Amino acid sequence: MKQTILTSAVLASLTLLAACDSDSDDDDIQPQMTRFSLAVSDAPVNGAKVVMLCFSEIELTGNGVGNQSFTVGDDDAAAEANDECRDAQGTIIPNTRGVDLLLLDGAKSEALLTDADIEAGNYGQLRLEIASGSYVELEDGMREPLQVPSNELKLGSLTLVEGGNANYTLEFDLRKALINPPGQNGYFLKPTGLRLVNNTEVGHLTGQVAEGLLINNNCTVAPADASVPVAAVYLYQGADRPLDELADNGGDNTYQPYASTNVYFDGVSEYHYSIGFIQADNYTVALSCDVDDNPEAADDIAFLQAKNVVVSPTATPVEIDFID
Repeated sequence: MKQTILTSAVLASLTLLAACDSDSDDDDIQPQMTRFSLAVSDAPVNGAKVVMLCFSEIELTGNGVGNQSFTVGDDDAAAEANDECRDAQGTIIPNTRGVDLLLLDGAKSEALLTDADIEAGNYGQLRLEIASGSYVELEDGMREPLQVPSNELKLGSLTLVEGGNANYTLEFDLRKALINPPGQNGYFLKPTGLRLVNNTEVGHLTGQVAEGLLINNNCTVAPADASVPVAAVYLYQGADRPLDELADNGGDNTYQPYASTNVYFDGVSEYHYSIGFIQADNYTVALSCDVDDNPEAADDIAFLQAKNVVVSPTATPVEIDFID
């Protein structure tokens, strides 16, 4: 009887120790990690020399594990702070990085976050906090404040796979997003026209426009100031979109533009355009000599011609020229 009781006690002790070891193992389980990088790019806008946007924090939310936040200048993975963002007294605003979006046309981009180690999973939202100090510098040198509603850009959901290396780009289509409402102080940046794309799923578009085509359609040619656009190019999802059904930014025709950009003179003999970070798909690309496009209204845009283009996920841009 004593032996039986002793044996039972030993077994109970061993079972308790095993349970404690199991709990310890559970506590030591490490979260499944992934790497995440984020950059910004832009399509140009008329009438501005500089569009300076001041970034201060990048945050991923909604994965059930708490927010994943990175502050400019404080985290190794986040971009370094610079001195572009200043308050009304000219004092540098700490933990900010000012990015001139107009320097990032086509396939160019600037990193805000590089190889950040975060937990893998489904994130409901990517949030970018925008600091004060953002501004638009006009062609005449005047600076106007640039504001973002609630001082933050809220973007869609992301799925980050365990052990992956996710690289995303936020494309600013300023011809859609940048507005200067009458009676308001300065410019506003709307979330309309912002595209968050996975870099493994996008391609780029570039091309030239023949000077003879511009001349024959009474477009501007060879401006003395190379920053003045001579024409505009619009991109629409799907092939063979009819010219009379294409909308401008703010228009109400059947097909809304996926992206748009300007055509510029190189100062010598060529006229070129580029659109970057396009989701791989079939598109119609259309040319117009009308460069003024109010994103808040339907403008009378006349399209000269359109061509089909297939954008593939590659770093080499596909080229579509308008030559006749």
